Amino acid sequence: MKSLSEKIARFGLVIALGVASATLVAGPASAAEGEAHAATPHYPIVKPPQEPWSFAGVFGRFDTAQLQRGYQIYKEVCASCHSMNLVSFRNLGQPGGPHFSEAQVKALAETFQVQDGPNDVGDMFERAARPSDRFPAPFPNPEAAAASNNGKAPPDLSLMGKARAVERGFPWFVLDIFTQYQEGGPDYIHGLLTGYKEPPEGVKIGTGLHYNVGFGSGSAIAMAPPLSDGQVTYTDGTPETVDQYSRDVSAFLMWTAEPHLDARKRIGFQVIIFLIVFAGLLYLAKRKIWANVAH
Repeated sequence: MKSLSEKIARFGLVIALGVASATLVAGPASAAEGEAHAATPHYPIVKPPQEPWSFAGVFGRFDTAQLQRGYQIYKEVCASCHSMNLVSFRNLGQPGGPHFSEAQVKALAETFQVQDGPNDVGDMFERAARPSDRFPAPFPNPEAAAASNNGKAPPDLSLMGKARAVERGFPWFVLDIFTQYQEGGPDYIHGLLTGYKEPPEGVKIGTGLHYNVGFGSGSAIAMAPPLSDGQVTYTDGTPETVDQYSRDVSAFLMWTAEPHLDARKRIGFQVIIFLIVFAGLLYLAKRKIWANVAH
């Protein structure tokens, strides 16, 4: 036992000396790296606040009118650069979404042109979209999209509401399990669309880039500010501001990413009620069966 203890002590001494030596050798470099890191802006510069979404929480539901306005923003502003390849026009009329009527869906689809074919002579042709078609991409391929947008193809927006969020860190991600917070995507999108600012003194922005405090990958983004007050006309009296536009399109992109959210929450609540009742019945049955049995 004594020899084993000596070996353990000697092994611990070797490790301690190695760590100390590494610290002495790497100390100046680490200090220099620390100073450089401290001088570098940390991203995201501003974390998006939690917005009061109608679909937040266990009983949250999508606001049909907001989704319709969000679709209007996508069509009039976003569709010129961003694709939405996983969404069909008929989805716009399904329950839990914008809930356009069948006639409205058909009319909305016909405002887009899609490529079809080949025809009888083997040629491709353009036609008006049908409800069964998916939203056509604004560019024929990613290379053409990149060439038209400062060398970077705009991302597809189909799943953007679930694909973008900001790491909340401890203990918030633990609390999110109980509060059912899952609106990080629309919070981030809203923060990005409203995050365009003038760069502070000393911050240099490259050519063709724009300073944005809500962009999670750096201080500058290639996309120019897409929204401005009064840019899109609402017919329901909703304020025509950048903040409202951003909220509406963020909610719409959350729906495209999770179109069955309303049904999922409804079924989940029904399942919880069923399990509670079932557990109560099991308890009563157990009491009945074992009531006259000595324990």
